[in-house]
Amino acid sequence: MYKTYVPKKGEIKMEWVLVDANDQNLGRLASQISSILLGKHKPNFTPGVDTGDFVVVVNCERIRVTGKKMTEKMYYHHTLYPGGLKEISLRDMLAKHPERVIKKAVWGMLPHNKYGRKVIKKLKVFAGPDHTHQAQKPKPMAMDQE
Repeated sequence: MYKTYVPKKGEIKMEWVLVDANDQNLGRLASQISSILLGKHKPNFTPGVDTGDFVVVVNCERIRVTGKKMTEKMYYHHTLYPGGLKEISLRDMLAKHPERVIKKAVWGMLPHNKYGRKVIKKLKVFAGPDHTHQAQKPKPMAMDQE
């Protein structure tokens, strides 16, 4: 009889990873970050068990996108008032709140349930090159650049 291995809470070692988003493609970067958050890069990955690492993203204001996405990609939200649908383009979002662009892209690649809400809290995004997590000693990780 085969038994499935499920890592226990004490067996999971979470690390801190530093990602530089300078000149990285938004979609590819978000998919790699979501994979790290979920723990898919680890040999003890188990679906539904939080085995992923913490991710610190810096320089998110300097990401790249292809095509006409800067002007044509829109982010929507509703104020919950009649006629309250608001939209903002990617270019304006990068100018006002660049960290939200990465956070929304990564959230779209995570499960939309209790597990995903727990995992997204391990993502720390900063617009510039400085971050507040030096005490955790995050290890720089080279992202695939194609």
